[in-house]
Amino acid sequence: MSLILIIDTSTQNCSVALSKNGNLIDSMDFNDNTYSHYEKLPLLIKNIFLKNKFNIKKLEAVAVGKGPGSFTGLRIGISSAKGICYGLKIPLISFNSLEILTRTFLNNFCIEDNATLIPVIDARRMEVYSCIYDINLNMKEHTSAKIIDKKTFSITLAKSPCHFIGNGSAKIQKIINNENASFYEKIYPLASSLSMISYEYLKQKKFENIAYFEPFYLKNFVNKNLNKLII
Repeated sequence: MSLILIIDTSTQNCSVALSKNGNLIDSMDFNDNTYSHYEKLPLLIKNIFLKNKFNIKKLEAVAVGKGPGSFTGLRIGISSAKGICYGLKIPLISFNSLEILTRTFLNNFCIEDNATLIPVIDARRMEVYSCIYDINLNMKEHTSAKIIDKKTFSITLAKSPCHFIGNGSAKIQKIINNENASFYEKIYPLASSLSMISYEYLKQKKFENIAYFEPFYLKNFVNKNLNKLII
């Protein structure tokens, strides 16, 4: 029995899922826009095992969203995943959180064969974390932090229908007016979307080095307190 715990905390949505042999057993999500993952994630993990009557010691792996996304959220999710893996001596699997976001979208929408998928996670101010996929999840542009203006994504928008997915899409919609653009602000990365692919990674032994694995921040963390004048 290949039991896998899946976690993503890259956005304001705190998401966990439990899968067995690639099949989703259950999922739990908490989203109140407060990024209270420190409090909610341990409860979600505890409750998903209690509800489904599984012992956490039966886990064979943990899969986690590695980022990019919320600095604090990523630290909490990845620290929890690594702690479980260390304690149980089981492997750690990771996924780009933009891929998780795109898989969540594809699980819920039917789209054009020639569509372009652009997952976008809010990076504050006028920036987003983004990459570009086709509908078969082939990456067409690697993950980067983009400053949004009227020219951003203009080349891609000229070629095909583009679906902007995630909590960064609202700021794009305010600036980019294009008939090829569709926006899905309320789609979040859901752990449940990784049930099958995490099982495939387990079989292929695509594991992270737990000791050295770090969140994929993409940008340097800025401590706002450092900007305050100390007298």
